[in-house]
Order: sequence, then C-alpha cells, then structure tokens
Amino acid sequence: MTLATARHILVDTEEKCNELKDQIANGADFADVAKANSNCPSSANGGDLGQFGPGMMVPEFDKVVFSADVGSVEGPVKTQFGYHLLEVTSRS
Repeated sequence: MTLATARHILVDTEEKCNELKDQIANGADFADVAKANSNCPSSANGGDLGQFGPGMMVPEFDKVVFSADVGSVEGPVKTQFGYHLLEVTSRS
C-alpha cells in the first residue's frame, strides 16, 4: 500500500486559499501560514496531517495527495470542510 505524509491549510473561501497560495509561492513558510490561518486543529502543527494511506481522507484529498508531485503546493481543493491548500511532504 502507498503511504503519504502531507500538510494542509483549511480556509472558508477560494479567494483566501489563493491568497495564501500566493504568499507561499512568494517565499512564506507553509507551516507559519498554516498556524496563522488554518481552521483545522492541525494548524498547531503547521498543518501536518502525519502519515496515511488511500481512503483515510476524503476522496478530493486522496486524489491530490496520491498524484501530485512531492513538495508541490496544490489547491484550492474544495471538500465539505472548505478549501484546502495541500503539500505532499512524502510518499512511499
């Protein structure tokens, strides 16, 4: 089974998600942006979700985490929780 580790930032709007993605693209630290902006409890850990396998997260999340390049920041990804920026930190 493939396992991945990822971190994410969860916000309420697509606009906010794009704004934060731009900040990260311009050199802001993903973990710092997550701590300051994410609505998810994982924000305390810089958005780190730990390690998980396929099917453990919502389908929209899985699709990105198991296909995107490691280290790339993907999003906005819309789920029932809101809009996510995702960064795959490892996959094996």
